[in-house]
Formats: sequence, C-alpha cells, structure tokens
Amino acid sequence: MSALPKLDPGVVLDNLPAMLTGAGVTLGVALASIAAGLVIGMGVCLCRISGRPALRGAARVYISVLRGVPILVLLLLVFYMLPLVGVEAPPLLAAIAALSLNSGAFQAEIYRGGFASIAPGQAEAARALGLGEGRILGRIMVPQVLWLVLPALVGELIVLLKNTSLISVIAVTELMRASQQLVSKTYRPTEIYLAAALFYIVMNLALAGLGAWVRRRLAGGREVAP
Repeated sequence: MSALPKLDPGVVLDNLPAMLTGAGVTLGVALASIAAGLVIGMGVCLCRISGRPALRGAARVYISVLRGVPILVLLLLVFYMLPLVGVEAPPLLAAIAALSLNSGAFQAEIYRGGFASIAPGQAEAARALGLGEGRILGRIMVPQVLWLVLPALVGELIVLLKNTSLISVIAVTELMRASQQLVSKTYRPTEIYLAAALFYIVMNLALAGLGAWVRRRLAGGREVAP
C-alpha cells in the first residue's frame, strides 16, 4: 500500500501574501463583474419585456449569443478584439468586460423571472395614481425585483467568482495564476492547490453568508426562505 503524501503547510504559510493578493484580485474582479453585469442585465431585461418587437428581438439575440459562447472563448475574443477597434484595454479591464457581458445575459433572465412574479395590478394601480413609467419602474418594480432575485444573484456571484480562474489565460494574476506561479517556484502543487481550493471555498461561503444577512436585514427581521 502506497504511503499518503507528506504535506508541508510551511510552503503555504511562506507564500501566503502572494495567495492573499491573488484572492483579493479574484474577489475584486467578481464584484466588479457582477455590478457591471447588473446594469447590462437590467437593461437587456427591460428590452426583453418591452412592448417593442425590435427591442425584444435584440435582447433575445444578446441572451442567446452570450449564453452560448464559452467564457474562455469570450475572454480571448474581448482581449484580442479590443485593440482591433482601437481600444487598448489592460488585461484586467478586458477580463471584467468579458465576465460582465456573460453575466449580463444570465442576469437578464434572472430579472425577467423577477418581473414576471410581480402582480401586474401594482403597475396598473400606480398608473391610476398618475405615476409615470420611469417612477413606476424605479420606485416600485426594480426594488421588488432585486429583493426577489437576491438569492439567484448571490448564486450568480459565486459562479462568477469561480469563473475568474479562467482569466489567468490573459495574464491576470488572480488566485489561480498566483497559485500556478507558486507551484512553478516551490514544486509543491498539492499544498498550493489545496490552499487555493480552501480560499475559493471560504470566499464562496462568505458571499453566501453575506447575501443571507443582507436579505434578512432587508426583510426587517421577518423569516425569509433560504
């Protein structure tokens, strides 16, 4: 029977600053991408549920295309195509742009489900009171949608955080790339990659816990579904 590999925790402790820096970049990219994706997704969703056929059609195309292209392919396309159209974006910005475009397509469908779950009588009552469409959307509909879809948004954020491991292919030194560099320096892949996995798990658990806390706070202490 083969002996279990002997792990050396000191390798991880010695390189902890580099891994923490990589984890910080990972978290920052995920948060920036979910925020930009929220703006994109809400805009696409409003087009998707618009009464104008052209807008609905354009939104359908966007969602179908962006959800159909693998993130790795989208990353490389954005990274290499931006200079061709005269935009010199650093790898970090290209990574955030690609992840935001992808997330926007998924978030659009999340918001569409949120809008569909709101009783149409609310908007009708607001119109009867003389509120304009912009105020109805901004003060009544969108806040409710964001509340309703918060668990799904947290899930999307966790998916985004894991997808950031792909941006190492365009030379962004996030947690995965930092781990690869440490492995090439220390020749201790087991310890380094175990530590990287632990970082991802801790960040995901923290985000899930933060999302649940925010939802409870917004509910004003009322019980909410998990």
